[in-house]
Amino acid sequence: MEQNIYDTVIIGSGPAGLTAAIYTVRAQLKTLVLAGNQPGGQLTITTVVENFPGFVDGIGGVKLMMDMMAQVKKLGAEVRQGMVVKVYKADQVFKVELDCGQIVETKTVIVATGAGAKWLGLPKEKELIGKGVSGCATCDGIFFKDKVVAMIGGGNTACEEASFMAKIASKVYMIHRRDQFRASPAVQKKIFDNPKVEILWNTEVVSIGGESKVESLKVKNNITGEERTLILDGIFVAIGRTPATGFIKGLVEMGEDGHVLVGKNKDYPKMTSVEGIFTSGDCSDEVYRQAIVAAGDGARAAIDAERWLDSR
Repeated sequence: MEQNIYDTVIIGSGPAGLTAAIYTVRAQLKTLVLAGNQPGGQLTITTVVENFPGFVDGIGGVKLMMDMMAQVKKLGAEVRQGMVVKVYKADQVFKVELDCGQIVETKTVIVATGAGAKWLGLPKEKELIGKGVSGCATCDGIFFKDKVVAMIGGGNTACEEASFMAKIASKVYMIHRRDQFRASPAVQKKIFDNPKVEILWNTEVVSIGGESKVESLKVKNNITGEERTLILDGIFVAIGRTPATGFIKGLVEMGEDGHVLVGKNKDYPKMTSVEGIFTSGDCSDEVYRQAIVAAGDGARAAIDAERWLDSR
């Protein structure tokens, strides 16, 4: 039975999960990567990645992730597709249940399932991702140099990203459905003091214009009912992110928004509240949300898992 038990099962196949796999395999740990139904994670919907070190001319998001996947497989990790529906402990091992009904046994688990942007749910929105629609200004902002964009949202992230985009774009429409921001006063001040930002209060998005790329945005004032069309080149949706952690709800400690909490064990900083379960990447990172940060986080989780196994 023991030979069928993995040393570690990594759930997720984005930069965090695949980097973790590189480290666990090189540490001679029997490793299984459960890639989900979207191998490569969120980067596979990013057209060009220009902020990942080592690529002078940038690299396509799909190619970057497929190259990382190929590296993981070449080193000797096993990779399977499929969604995890439950993780639980029994007989001193963790059991990982997949949506197909299969159960995998492992000594450690590394959760690297990421977090997805919340979208508006409008027609054309998903099909125009990478063609003017984005959920990350830090990732895609450079493609809108000297262009007109809209930032949708009113929290810290929306205000910070609007401030960031004002350095790049010629104009930023800040669209918020309420009459005040939820961001901290210091962050709000950056928006109020910036002449390149026009705030549209009590305003909601009605539709996106454009076929092969974003060309306009129809918005509506939810107080007066007045509609107007904004001619622009890009739309950044910053209304929140949803960590993909529902399958471990109730098992490990999480924040109110579903991010996995870590850091209570000083010897293993990437360990969750349950010994033997580690986490990395955007499912536990509410701040940075960058591929390179997730990759580094995956390395940390793998090293912690290896050391924890050695200690036992």
